[in-house]
Amino acid sequence: MSESEMEVSKNRTKDLNDLERAQIEDWIKAQDEKYYPMGMNYWVNIENLEKNYRKNNGERVSYQYYIYDFDRVKLYETPVKNIDVEFGHFQEMDAVEDAIRYLKKGEEAELLVPSVLAYGTYGDNKKITNDMPLIIKVKVL
Repeated sequence: MSESEMEVSKNRTKDLNDLERAQIEDWIKAQDEKYYPMGMNYWVNIENLEKNYRKNNGERVSYQYYIYDFDRVKLYETPVKNIDVEFGHFQEMDAVEDAIRYLKKGEEAELLVPSVLAYGTYGDNKKITNDMPLIIKVKVL
């Protein structure tokens, strides 16, 4: 790619992220539940989550999550489930790993995740299309 093509791509990504963030913020305003921004640029329905103890790389956790679109349609009936995985070696969306680091065993959270932190430009080649923001309901087991 040429330098100008890289700049076009970079600007497209920035513009898409800005648009999605504005759309998610508008969506939040229409909800009864409150959502709070996280440092990694997603939202969670737990106030001050980042003030909880943060698990470190090397610690282990089991968790599961369901994926929804912003119409609250569950995209897959079976949850993604991972048992006894080690932080620092996740193969998950960064927002999922980040939120799980702050959740206690048995605790659940709902994440609002822009596409750049979800499946990005390519989707999952199944039910998640390209550039699709997601709602993720995660639970630490």
